[in-house]
Amino acid sequence: MKSVIALVALLIFFIVSTSSAQECVECHKKITPNIVSDWQLSKHSENEVGCDVCHGDGHMSAEDVSKVEIPTPETCNDCHEDQVAQFKKGKHSLAWAAMSAMPTTHWLPMSLTKGMKGCGGCHKVGLKSIDDIKELKEEGAGFGMASCDACHTRHTFSVVEARQPQACQTCHMGFDHPQWEMYSSSKHGVRALLKQNGTLPPGTAAPTCQTCHMQDGNHEVRTAWGFLAVRLPLPEDEQWKADQVTILQALGVLDPSGNPTARLDVVKAADVARLTQEDWQRERDKMLKVCSDCHSDNFARAELQKGDDMIKEVDHLLAKAIRIIAGLYADGILEKPVNYAYPFPDLLTFHDAPTPIEQQLFVMHLKHRMRAFQGTFHANPDYALWYGWSEMTRDLSEISTMAEELRAKHSSE
Repeated sequence: MKSVIALVALLIFFIVSTSSAQECVECHKKITPNIVSDWQLSKHSENEVGCDVCHGDGHMSAEDVSKVEIPTPETCNDCHEDQVAQFKKGKHSLAWAAMSAMPTTHWLPMSLTKGMKGCGGCHKVGLKSIDDIKELKEEGAGFGMASCDACHTRHTFSVVEARQPQACQTCHMGFDHPQWEMYSSSKHGVRALLKQNGTLPPGTAAPTCQTCHMQDGNHEVRTAWGFLAVRLPLPEDEQWKADQVTILQALGVLDPSGNPTARLDVVKAADVARLTQEDWQRERDKMLKVCSDCHSDNFARAELQKGDDMIKEVDHLLAKAIRIIAGLYADGILEKPVNYAYPFPDLLTFHDAPTPIEQQLFVMHLKHRMRAFQGTFHANPDYALWYGWSEMTRDLSEISTMAEELRAKHSSE
């Protein structure tokens, strides 16, 4: 009896949904025809998931547009529970919180953050609280709540599209996120693009971003080293350990004595680093597994080890630069900004770096260090060397020269 009632309820839902969707379609064919045509191409249309299922039924005319419901991940969760649960466990879901947690995000024009034309344009993929959504609507930026549509573009919401490497391109390119450029010009990316255009046959092994970072369609998406390439426990190598401590102090998560600060809790919440050996090894093992589909185990391990080794090398360059500027603070030659809690340059306040030497350090950290180690992991020698390592050595040289000039000027005065 219960199954009969459920079946009847489902039929009523589809009848009402189809009728409501038809009303939406007839009107929006005139107003926003491409939205309608995209929906008609979608699995939603094929399965009679009408407009009101995602947008509610409060909006019925031009006079009540404000009643349109803007979807959130909870909307998608009604049908895609597993994918939403995976997404909530991963780093993409924390993107909005990570942007908001940056100490100087609020210094940026709101059009770049909450207006979603700069940082917010990509970080909108992250989950937002009820208060976040309310504030965004009050400020006029009432869109970009759904998260899922960052990859499954509305209103086709295509799985096929989201599986293509180009789906990642919008956000993963540029200043400190150039993974698309690294991947697309690597041998992996070249083979994938040749497979797409038909030069290589459909059965060719050609890994996409999703092959490595979304294994078996898992929406969690995380890596062993995380975004900042810092981790706990610290390395056993004494020099590398000292360099990582310096970097963690400049990130504000360790104080001058090496003790954890309140900011470490923010880093934990944003999930941008692996904080136990087990967490790091779990992600490394997952990557080894997918690499081994095409490569021998010892080859895969050796290649990933090269990425670890590159992090060690660039950490030494960055730590030297941090110590140079910390020395200028300590000797009273460079005034430490009042919003820096400790006698180290703050690597997370790059938006308001007050002097050229500090600006150079932040470029060294967020741009060139990223390119060096991520280029190595993405099998792109050009990024690893010329856009990464070489630029870092140039950064260190320029920072050293500027520091000498500041010291000479200070002495003469």
